[in-house]
Amino acid sequence: MLKKNTLLLFLLFAITSSFSQSEFSLPNLEKDKIRFELIGNLIILPVEVNGVELSFVLDTGVSKPILFNLANIDSLQINKVESILLRGLGGGAPVEAIKSKHNFLSIGNAININQDIYLVFDSSINFTARLGRPVHGIIGYDLFKDFIVEINYASKYIVLHKPNSYTYKSCKKCETFDLSFYKNKPYVFGEIEVDSSFVPVKLLIDTGSSDALWIFENEDKGLVPTENMYFDDFLGKGLSGNIYGKRSKIERFKLKRFELNNVNTAFPDSTSISFARKYTQRNGSISGEVLKRFNMIVDYKNKKLTLKKNKNFRSSFSYNKSGIIIEQNGVIMIKERKNRSGLGFRDGSDANIHVETITHYKLSVKPAYTIVEIRKDSPAEKAGLLVGDIILTINGKETHILELQNVIGYFKSKTGKLINLKINRNGRIMLFGFRLEDVFKQKELP
Repeated sequence: MLKKNTLLLFLLFAITSSFSQSEFSLPNLEKDKIRFELIGNLIILPVEVNGVELSFVLDTGVSKPILFNLANIDSLQINKVESILLRGLGGGAPVEAIKSKHNFLSIGNAININQDIYLVFDSSINFTARLGRPVHGIIGYDLFKDFIVEINYASKYIVLHKPNSYTYKSCKKCETFDLSFYKNKPYVFGEIEVDSSFVPVKLLIDTGSSDALWIFENEDKGLVPTENMYFDDFLGKGLSGNIYGKRSKIERFKLKRFELNNVNTAFPDSTSISFARKYTQRNGSISGEVLKRFNMIVDYKNKKLTLKKNKNFRSSFSYNKSGIIIEQNGVIMIKERKNRSGLGFRDGSDANIHVETITHYKLSVKPAYTIVEIRKDSPAEKAGLLVGDIILTINGKETHILELQNVIGYFKSKTGKLINLKINRNGRIMLFGFRLEDVFKQKELP
């Protein structure tokens, strides 16, 4: 009897100890394939949190899962909480958050029954408005540390592999890089052409940013925007506020033998990245617009990254030439016309039967695409557009039938393309037109 009790206590201790560890597992599987959406160069994954289905950005730039956009998720149960402050990119103050322990997360067949989560209730921190579809959080290190993660950007799926059973295949078209880590975030070395020679740069691998490259200005290394080849712009939102800086181009960027030309590059201002620059060895970030050109094997356990070119590799880099930043911000009511055939009737002769068509309308709630930023001296500003204008049509197309990324795509069209907008400004319908300009050539004009 004593032996049985001792064995039972040992088993209970073993189970409790395993449950107390915060890690993902794949019960009875060696690997699991999970499809994702690629929106604005970001990977959007289905994630279940405490039984509630949500959408997360897969973000190698975060060390703990962060939840936001929770206003309409009443059913989400939050366990054991404590208040903390989170600090991120942006020139503002740290953000208040709640740390929740012992949460259940599942991604495909991978589960974690003891996951810490940080909840942010600040409504301004929200991917949904910029992507045009509901996104509730970001997850990175906690998933990558427990698996070898294969990311297939071309076919839009990830595969989670158990590290102990994964075997690398021979791949002559691949390049493998050593990873280093700082505060659970992965870094890799690349090279940037400066004055006809290449300068090594240490870059954060950041799948949670839609840009191509971010470079921290460093005059000693020659890491500065090319003269007359940059413009000031809004770069995005961080946890601690808006991020501004210069947008430019780098003629050549190398990852070993992989070389990209005329790469979009942002140089964030020092105020926006003061927190990130505390890691003095970091020179910037490599993000979604570059990463999507490769299929990747991310191996945190062995500190390795393997890249292989995919069908996106030769895609050109393009800029938003309008100067307009839009968000899906609120809704508009649309009066939609519906035709319905009525009853047939005879007009007195057996030969003629008339069918009466009845037209009726219904009101539908549709997304509103609102201008939230306008670049100074841009075509949009010169045309008279203002922050707060709601775009109703673009080149004759009603925007409510378009995805947000499709609308943004118009602004990345060829230089000289005419853009006609119908907008709603505080209830007043107005028309505007402008042509897309090459901002770099514009800089060179007297």
